[in-house]
Amino acid sequence: MSGTLYVVATPIGNLKDITLRAVETLKAVDLIACEDTRHAAILLKAYDIRTPTTSYHSYTTEAKHRWVIPSLNLALSVVLAGGSRTDCESWFLILQVLDGKSSH
Repeated sequence: MSGTLYVVATPIGNLKDITLRAVETLKAVDLIACEDTRHAAILLKAYDIRTPTTSYHSYTTEAKHRWVIPSLNLALSVVLAGGSRTDCESWFLILQVLDGKSSH
């Protein structure tokens, strides 16, 4: 059985600019991989989300692939949570790896 990868855009200014589905997903998964854990912590605290987080951005992506992707193989649910954009470089990299188009 394989895990599930969710991609969730998160608000960068007004914490209320998030959907109920996004909040429910962030609460339900096993791990949140986010661009900036400091910014994510503000949002997670506001919605009482206690899911563990890890940083996941273009500077740490290669090292994190070895940890995040095996988590998916262990049937864990992971969210890639991004701030201002949903076209983040780290998102493209992990999606390419999962699709078999990258050797990371």
